[in-house]
Amino acid sequence: MLQQFEHLKNLEPQPRLTVVGAGPGDPELITLKAVKTLESANVVLYDALVDTSLLNYCTVTCEKIYVGKKPGESHSQDAINELIVEKAFALGHVVRLKGGDPFVFGRGQEEIDFAKRFGLVTGYVPGISSSISAPSAANIPLTVRGVSDGFWVMTGTKSDGSLSSDLQLGLQSNATLIILMGMNQLEAISKICQAHGKGEVATAIVQSATTKNQKIGFGFAGELDKIAQKNDLRNPAVIVIGEVVRYADKQWWENVNKSIKNYDKES
Repeated sequence: MLQQFEHLKNLEPQPRLTVVGAGPGDPELITLKAVKTLESANVVLYDALVDTSLLNYCTVTCEKIYVGKKPGESHSQDAINELIVEKAFALGHVVRLKGGDPFVFGRGQEEIDFAKRFGLVTGYVPGISSSISAPSAANIPLTVRGVSDGFWVMTGTKSDGSLSSDLQLGLQSNATLIILMGMNQLEAISKICQAHGKGEVATAIVQSATTKNQKIGFGFAGELDKIAQKNDLRNPAVIVIGEVVRYADKQWWENVNKSIKNYDKES
């Protein structure tokens, strides 16, 4: 793979890559530094979850290339890596525009490492991660004194398709658990929560956070699959497990608690 770019190494302009976080979806949540970086780009490679209005910050001559990154789409990570290097040597400054924060399960470091192998100058502009913004968009605080001492961000699906063991560790604490890429593991997550005695912990699923398509489902950790079905929730979505979820809509939770008490009395 390295050999195919060897003949390009001494060409001008200086090949450069900047990996940029576009934020969680709302185009107004991109940083000023990210905007300035887009303005200087010769090429932008952007993902499916990026609001395309952000491309208006680019110059007229900037080449804009959609590289997907949705399940079932044809752009593999290897193909994207090669395209970054190819375009950098041909045109100069490549901006890799990725949703959320590319250093939070975004493979940003992999792209930087690949670019460095060819001598590209590399940079990074962080973005607001959905792990923080999705709960906030649903009015869920990540920490509350006396309720949650911290928060734990984890992937719901590892590279081999399995569920992260961090979930079991996190359930042993009072931390708020934020699960990304976990919508295909809802039943498994629910069973683990039940097995650890956390099936009745407050839970939310937030879909398309900060966008006009945002949807939220509330319930308990032991019924995640039911929450998704009832509210027709699917990817892209963030799962939030923790008693802080009760702050999102106190009236909703008060009604739930009343229903549970009435059910217990009838039983």
